[in-house]
Amino acid sequence: MKRKLPLILILFCAPLLMFFNPQPKQITEKFFPEKNDLPEVTPGLKKKNKFTNYEELIGFLQQLKKEFPDRVQIEFIGKSKKGKSIPMIRIQTPGTQKKVRVWMQGGLHGNEPASTEAMLYLLYDLLHNKDQQILLQHIDLAVVPMANIDGYLKQKRNNAEGLDLNRDQTKLMAVESPLLKSAFTSFAPHVSLDFHEYLPYRRDFVKLGSFGVTSAFDVMLLYSGNLNVPQAQRTFTQDIFLNPTRAELDKAGLTHHDYVTPFDEKGHLHFNRGSDNARSSATNFALLRSISTLVEVRGVGLGRASFKRRTYTGYLIARKFLEIAVEQKEAIFKLLETDSDITDEVIIKTTKKVYKGSLEFIDIDKAERVQIPTHFKDAWFSEATLKRKRPLAYLIEKEQSSLINKLKAYHLKIDTLKSENNFDVEQYFVETYQQPSEKSEKMKLQLVTTRVEKTNKRFPVGSFYILTNQPYGNILPELLEPEAPNSFVHFGVLRVRAQEYLPIYRIPNP
Repeated sequence: MKRKLPLILILFCAPLLMFFNPQPKQITEKFFPEKNDLPEVTPGLKKKNKFTNYEELIGFLQQLKKEFPDRVQIEFIGKSKKGKSIPMIRIQTPGTQKKVRVWMQGGLHGNEPASTEAMLYLLYDLLHNKDQQILLQHIDLAVVPMANIDGYLKQKRNNAEGLDLNRDQTKLMAVESPLLKSAFTSFAPHVSLDFHEYLPYRRDFVKLGSFGVTSAFDVMLLYSGNLNVPQAQRTFTQDIFLNPTRAELDKAGLTHHDYVTPFDEKGHLHFNRGSDNARSSATNFALLRSISTLVEVRGVGLGRASFKRRTYTGYLIARKFLEIAVEQKEAIFKLLETDSDITDEVIIKTTKKVYKGSLEFIDIDKAERVQIPTHFKDAWFSEATLKRKRPLAYLIEKEQSSLINKLKAYHLKIDTLKSENNFDVEQYFVETYQQPSEKSEKMKLQLVTTRVEKTNKRFPVGSFYILTNQPYGNILPELLEPEAPNSFVHFGVLRVRAQEYLPIYRIPNP
């Protein structure tokens, strides 16, 4: 028992050990050896402990601007809760040809330092490595390397308000969230990547294997299974971008898997595979007409263990995505810059396919890979349980300016009525209402069912009119349909009551 006690402490205390290495040496050396040949060209890579701080970040970016003034622009998209200016770096080569716009961000969770370092290493390499120059002739790149500055400086997941920025993509309650959303939608990327790290030592894993297990993969990859994301776009992401990226990781000797997260089901550990959740980046970006992937590198709680390897993994994926974006340039334009993806229906609620399978882990005691049987709930095989005809537009009462301010962060085209007008509309009547006792992200959730009724209603001057057939129109049902699991109603951004009508209306398609 004495030999095994430290492992119990590792599994239960990993989140508290950010600046230390809780991983047994034999696991690191056998499965995740450090990439010692990675050049130490970024502030974090030059250190032996801790990570790039804010002053070092700004100094590093300013040095790139000084060396490459014709290619590098530094913009500040706004300030964090604690007043730190959030930098966004634009890299582009002057020229008249149409370029693929690519967005990348790191550090959305503050305790995932290799995500930021991978962005800095990528920036350095693109500008200094002559072999990469061909990419810049075809790419317009925007990078936010440290999205959650306040959290990052304390190496804590959430922002200074205690909010998770990757659970805030629809409600936009954190100070940083509308700034990031506005920068993203203003840039209008064809391709987007959000870099993260995941926790490989979990309490859930203590009882698995001969004496606890740890996650087995250098990286997990996530693209959206949301059914409001056009099927052609989801297939293109998987086949054209992710499959070649997986081959590149294999070539580099880096292990990978589809994105999975554990959950408890009646005392048994099961796993979600993929995601269709609009509150987080992979789906939210995809709904905004972008080829989108979330990258989860194995790293939370590992301190400096395999830090170069983790940084290189993120960099390699970012570089491969840029290469594919250049190779598939015309196909990307054709896929994303047409209106052929507009469907007659919008999906509001779904159910995920459940099936038996197995997942690979590393047995900590034996230091070997093992397959463990489990159940999966798979977002990439979802079926609609509630859907409605796509409206021509949504009408919102003029008193709801707080909702409109959030919609403006998406750069949606929002018109206001210049004169009173009658419209044939569908109105929502709240039939049932529940409010769970637990809060989510400090929000009081609302679970409702509604009845949609047809009526003719007169709307005053100043009422808001939002067409659904616009570039970012696929996000609207996720925000405005009251039963949608990430809507303004669900998160309590718009407070409602049973047996009342909502201040949001649908104008049916003719």
